[in-house]
Amino acid sequence: MSQHYYSRHPESSSEERSFTIEVKGRSFSFVADHGVFSKEGLDFGSRFLIESFTDPDISGPLLDMGCGYGPIGIVLAAFSERRVVMSDVNERAVALARQNVTRNDANRVEVVSGDRFSGVGNEERFSAIVMNPPIRAGKATVHAIYSEAYDYLLPGGALWVVIRKKQGAPTTKRKLQELYREVVEVKKAKGYVVLKAQA
Repeated sequence: MSQHYYSRHPESSSEERSFTIEVKGRSFSFVADHGVFSKEGLDFGSRFLIESFTDPDISGPLLDMGCGYGPIGIVLAAFSERRVVMSDVNERAVALARQNVTRNDANRVEVVSGDRFSGVGNEERFSAIVMNPPIRAGKATVHAIYSEAYDYLLPGGALWVVIRKKQGAPTTKRKLQELYREVVEVKKAKGYVVLKAQA
């Protein structure tokens, strides 16, 4: 696999940059770097997922799968009383996410390292899993994450995915419909769709 943000050890030289974003009237400070997804700031897809997400009706923690430097999980934690776990295969992203947890006083957020669900405890179950899928990792990897996510959801939990139509939204929807009880298009905008797959 060529070097990109899904690589465990990015080979690109490090050049950290910091920036501030505003979401739902609150400001958040982040550090990003080369070799991680959307290093210039919060991408439209991630923002769209954050703004579309609704807190689950059931109790239980949230999981940000493929968290990158951490914007989705950290922002969701700020508007929820839930514990949030963030996981990524990219060790540079994991280190940045941990920095950003501290920068934003995100006390209920835990960052773990692992490929797909390998960093998450086998007994851990979540009320919701959110992800902006790692398209560059390839369809097989992305679909494996969709499949494995089912086993990490609590009864009544849901997988939330944001994806661009031209990067596989129709294929993703069909795959989720094979795996989950119900799949709903929550919102669509600018070629992106947020899907909610109910376990």
